[in-house]
Amino acid sequence: MKKITLCICLFASLVMTSQEKKSFEKEIFKISKKIDFITKAQKDSLKVKVIAIESKLQKGEITKNKAAILKSEVAMYHAKQIEIKVGVQEILIQQLVQDKANGKIASSIKEASGDKSFSFFIGSNGIFIKDAGTDISEIIDSSQKKRTTTQLVFAMGVNNVIQDHRQTTLSDSEYKFWQSHFYELGFSWKTRFAKETSQIYFKYGISFLWNNLRLDENQYHVMFDNTLSPATFPFKLKESRLRHVQMNFPVHLEWNLSRNKKDKEGLVLEGIDNPFRLGIGGFVGFKLGARQYLEYKDAAGMDRKVVEYGNFNMNTLNYGLSAYVGYKSTSLYVKYDLNPLFRDTGMRNISMGIRFDLN
Repeated sequence: MKKITLCICLFASLVMTSQEKKSFEKEIFKISKKIDFITKAQKDSLKVKVIAIESKLQKGEITKNKAAILKSEVAMYHAKQIEIKVGVQEILIQQLVQDKANGKIASSIKEASGDKSFSFFIGSNGIFIKDAGTDISEIIDSSQKKRTTTQLVFAMGVNNVIQDHRQTTLSDSEYKFWQSHFYELGFSWKTRFAKETSQIYFKYGISFLWNNLRLDENQYHVMFDNTLSPATFPFKLKESRLRHVQMNFPVHLEWNLSRNKKDKEGLVLEGIDNPFRLGIGGFVGFKLGARQYLEYKDAAGMDRKVVEYGNFNMNTLNYGLSAYVGYKSTSLYVKYDLNPLFRDTGMRNISMGIRFDLN
């Protein structure tokens, strides 16, 4: 339903901006008023509910702990409603700004019903409207960026092992380097250390990883005397892949390597023009499962596909170090497990690839 609403709004904006330039004056003013109305209506509704909860508390119908929980729930609900409904209006504004950039719409507006003049500008937290009597600093104070933002994280690349923390053993690995892949998907939250603008962030989240290891030389994994070892398969293997899935909780310190700048309206832009980023941290997590995939032709020439499930003598808990460096949403990424991949071995997983942090 939300997607349908957004599509309708986008279509409406296209129709609206096809009118003469003067139509922008009315539409941008109407949108700003609509946003004010949405915010006020949700806050008023929240106040009514809080008063009702306080009334129940005073009458002894609920405990203080229950009242606090109820207040938190209604506050979160109305905050979400504001985010959703204002988001629809922001899409309309973005389309108007795009048309302005293309020279289709004038950059100043006048209220249709009087002589009072208005102007709008793009700042670090979006688009703002002010009248001639408003101090720009008032808008800046009330429109700072959210201190915490959310990102969708996706990463992919090559996956392999290192023996006893010795990097040189990577070249002697029993696993194919370019054919062993990893994929990571998750969410992260990024919080500024400073209340206002900052170049240092605390980044944390949750992610799921699919790590694949492909043995070379027609080998596969077998358990022998409670030890996992590679062995030669009796038939020619088309596929020999060990996949282990894990859930991780990564934590990073992220530095914005670009200098903060101020736009012509006085708003601070946090390295938007040249956003190089560096993240250093680690992770802790656990294995969700493992399986081995084998594909081959048997003695009769029939194609066979076998999937073997099990623990494969892997450590359930995993923890390690990770880092990334990049430009805008794209980064080079490396992740290294500090604990052994298999029990009673010095073999540790390492992953290298490309990472996308999408706001």
